[in-house]
Amino acid sequence: MSSSLEKNMLILRSSDGEEFIVPEVVAVMSKAIKNMVEDECASNTIPVPNVDANILAMVIEFCKKHDESEAEAASDLKTFDSEFVNRGQEALYDLITAANFRDVKELLDALCQNVAEMIKGKSVHHIRIQFLGYQLFEILTSNFIWNIWCDRDFD
Repeated sequence: MSSSLEKNMLILRSSDGEEFIVPEVVAVMSKAIKNMVEDECASNTIPVPNVDANILAMVIEFCKKHDESEAEAASDLKTFDSEFVNRGQEALYDLITAANFRDVKELLDALCQNVAEMIKGKSVHHIRIQFLGYQLFEILTSNFIWNIWCDRDFD
């Protein structure tokens, strides 16, 4: 990107109101933000709805590393990506939602690759347990008990 972009800073405001000052070259890694900037629809402060401060900070960290790493070896970037996506499932879900909503292709690709590796070679039953965990157990148990109760003969 041009050097004029590197001098510009943008403020990204998360859904919970926290603001992050980032270089424009990092912010425009999101195609949604890039389109806003190119179409001159964005002021200096760009709202990022549906993304809280914690998740937005992670997205910015990822984008900064990818911006800095253009000259670095691809293996270093792959190592960073694999370490970055190893987060809890709730954070993983929120990151996927944010990357998809803000259209950050590199992040979305890395996160989806991680999910693919998590489910590779597992049965549907194990995948459900992994992603739904205790909630699925409660649902199945309550349905099972309800079905037993309803099938009882009350003579």
